[in-house]
Amino acid sequence: MRAIVTVVGKDRVGIMSAVCSLLAAHNVNILDISQTILQEYFTMVMLVDTAGSDVPFADLAALLEEAGRERDLSIRAQREDIFNAMHRI
Repeated sequence: MRAIVTVVGKDRVGIMSAVCSLLAAHNVNILDISQTILQEYFTMVMLVDTAGSDVPFADLAALLEEAGRERDLSIRAQREDIFNAMHRI
């Protein structure tokens, strides 16, 4: 299954590394990634493939949210189909 992971927070060293390491630790493949700095805020959107993940999607989403809280970031994971439905005009 494909999913969208979004990361937003104050820019600092190691944000990409922490998120990518967590995904890799659970065998989640990054298909596409876009990141930018808006003034002092880091923003990143990732398209990932969770088909090989060693944890259920809900658990992965919870792990990402917890990692975000620990780093004072907002990290969210949504199934691609739900993300697309929410952002359809």
